[in-house]
Amino acid sequence: MRRKIFFLITIILLIQQYGNAQSSPGLITSKWTVPVLSINGAIGPAVSEYIVTEINKANHDSSIPLVIIKLDTPGGLSSSLRDINQKILNSTVPIACLVYPQGARAASAGTYMLYACHYAAMAPATTLGAATPVSIAPPASNQETNKKSESPSAMEKKVLNDAIAYIRSLAQLRDRNEQWAELAVSEAATLTAEEALANNVINFIVPTAKALFSTIIKQKYSEQSFADVTLENTQLKPISPNWRNDFIATITDPNIAYILMIIGIYGLVLEFYSPGFGVAGITGVISLFVALYAFQLLPLNYSGFALLLVGISLLIIESIMPSFGVFGIGGTIAFVLGSVFLIDTEQPQYQISLPLIAGFSFVSILFFVLSLGLMWRKRKNKIVSGQEELIGAIAFAEASFEHQGFVMINGERWAAEFTQPVKQNQAVKIKAINGLTLITTPNKEEEKNHGSCV
Repeated sequence: MRRKIFFLITIILLIQQYGNAQSSPGLITSKWTVPVLSINGAIGPAVSEYIVTEINKANHDSSIPLVIIKLDTPGGLSSSLRDINQKILNSTVPIACLVYPQGARAASAGTYMLYACHYAAMAPATTLGAATPVSIAPPASNQETNKKSESPSAMEKKVLNDAIAYIRSLAQLRDRNEQWAELAVSEAATLTAEEALANNVINFIVPTAKALFSTIIKQKYSEQSFADVTLENTQLKPISPNWRNDFIATITDPNIAYILMIIGIYGLVLEFYSPGFGVAGITGVISLFVALYAFQLLPLNYSGFALLLVGISLLIIESIMPSFGVFGIGGTIAFVLGSVFLIDTEQPQYQISLPLIAGFSFVSILFFVLSLGLMWRKRKNKIVSGQEELIGAIAFAEASFEHQGFVMINGERWAAEFTQPVKQNQAVKIKAINGLTLITTPNKEEEKNHGSCV
């Protein structure tokens, strides 16, 4: 009976709730979420994966009307920038970029990214520009340098013209200032926030991401409809990089990737020279694979990588076969040059530290020439334990024998085979071991007063 009453009350409450909903058709029940992403630092593989992943999520979530990216960057890798911009340009959800906080900048790659976004905004006291590719940045003035050497090469012209065309296409797509965009690339021009707004480079000057969102929905600035979106029914949700992005950011630091590669090579070489429990080998393999994964995300110079391997190989040869320093000096030079040329970019954020290269070069010379050389020489030392120590040792015949008999060595009685007849107590030299039988040959001493064998 109680169950029936409880069931009846539940039905009545559900009907009442449904009626209230029907009687209030104007009630707003939708809830919108605006992801707020942040770029602080150089744009690289980790930043690219972070931004691309979150934009992909936004394009598959109907409750997201807009994505805001807070930007403070000195530039970055062109490959990572193009991955981000391609995702922005093909996004069905509008993307708004805000140079933030005050004092921040959107330099180099950041300028291209700002031009690609549907909405471009800057906080007060921020700057953008200086978008010339670093590899063709104008050199410091030198009066003694002739004009011919200062003129850009054909490859530099290609890179420059490609960059200009790219940023002009973005400016045309977003209906922004093309002339200044070209100056930002060709002459490294820069603008403050106020100047950028006056020159139609950005859309708004706002102090925060919340103010940017409010400005966008009030002005209905895009083809995207914000009719049902208000500040009250929308939540701005900051999204930080996850553990995977942090891990990629760590290993794609060129210095970390370089250290992992050296550890991997050292580990494998140590395991080869001195086999043990496999700790060095396992550590080396894991470190080497992580380093190779990081390098495939970075602009790797394969010539530099080959030089690095040649240098290590020459140092190994020097440790095995001393060549009065020829292999050692050549290996050191190849190792240093390979390390310098390993990362093919002039972005300072993605170059290997020269002090780190110098330190590892010194350690590598010590490791290969001294440590590995010592281990190699120890491998050639006479064995002092087990059956193998008997090879080359002297034994004494227990009695006179033609071809087979017994000998005494270290107080032990062994079966032996003789290559020629021997006399009792004659010294014989052990040449090999066949199972439990010693293969012997007469020693240079024909006889030795060893006493009678019992």
